[in-house]
Amino acid sequence: MASLTDLINLDLSDSTDKFIAEYIWIDAVGGLRSKARTLSGPVDDPTKLPKWNFDGSSTGQAPGDDSEVIIYPQAIFKDPFRRGNHILVMCDTYTPAGEPIPTNKRCNAAKIFSHPDVAAEVPWFGIEQEYTLLKKEVNWPIGWPTGGYPGPQGPYYCGIGADKAFGRDIVDAHYKACLYAGINISGINGEVMPGQWEFQVGPAVGISAGDELWVARYILERITEIAGVVVSLDPKPIPGDWNGAGAHTNYSTKSMRNEGGYEIIKKAIAKLETKHAQHIAAYGEGNERRLTGKHETASIHKFSWGVANRGASVRVGRDTEKEGKGYFEDRRPASNMDPYIVTSMIAETTIL
Repeated sequence: MASLTDLINLDLSDSTDKFIAEYIWIDAVGGLRSKARTLSGPVDDPTKLPKWNFDGSSTGQAPGDDSEVIIYPQAIFKDPFRRGNHILVMCDTYTPAGEPIPTNKRCNAAKIFSHPDVAAEVPWFGIEQEYTLLKKEVNWPIGWPTGGYPGPQGPYYCGIGADKAFGRDIVDAHYKACLYAGINISGINGEVMPGQWEFQVGPAVGISAGDELWVARYILERITEIAGVVVSLDPKPIPGDWNGAGAHTNYSTKSMRNEGGYEIIKKAIAKLETKHAQHIAAYGEGNERRLTGKHETASIHKFSWGVANRGASVRVGRDTEKEGKGYFEDRRPASNMDPYIVTSMIAETTIL
């Protein structure tokens, strides 16, 4: 008699050419939803996948009397949960008439990245996604005494040991699952606050940075679902003398990566300063609780930049300064930011 685990891990390749596609989309509050369908034969081009629909009245994205929202496949990844030929499909959302619905931020980002001036600059992004793992029953970080606090920050950043690193099995499972899926995940580390971790996606070009980060978030949600733990993207999950959670966004263009690029970087930073308020407004909910000028952040009210300065809005690395070319890091985005908005906004401000 087969066990439940045997059936979950059942390899379908020797009995059918059909495969399962898990369609993923973003809901009205920036959460992720998904549902699966059976398709015939492997597909590696999203344009060859069928469009689908869902009940938008149940996700806050359509009224009950006209509830159908259409999802368009945009990017395909290997499914680390079902494996084989099964796939994860990142989608965006439209009305039946083909208009992007208000919560579809990918559509506008794709327009910006397809602009000839932007495309010519081949914008690279590397996003550092910080997150906090919480105990499901009490909504409190794992590794913390229930209703109490651990020792002060200091030993936890990149820490090892049962009294410093909490949730490493989840983190490593996520790391390998992302690599399996084809996401360009470039690393992981324990963060300053215990129970908090970070993974990095990139370098990724243009719209693919948003696709890859959203699917990496989806995989993390699925893994924590299995582990019975909650993942939080709140930018300041614990008030007080504890680090918040950000999504530092590293960025470069072809001109910045070439000789003389440092001057291009400084001009781009000057452009970001003129649009500081607009960027802050789009960089994540609750970010004012994080960007206080403490805990390795700049004040939300004032733009600043500096070399090797983690207390600035924008940080330029020592290597970039030394080599006269490279990239810079926008440290303002919150952990719950929408990468489609942030990446396209940085490109639009600095190039267009």
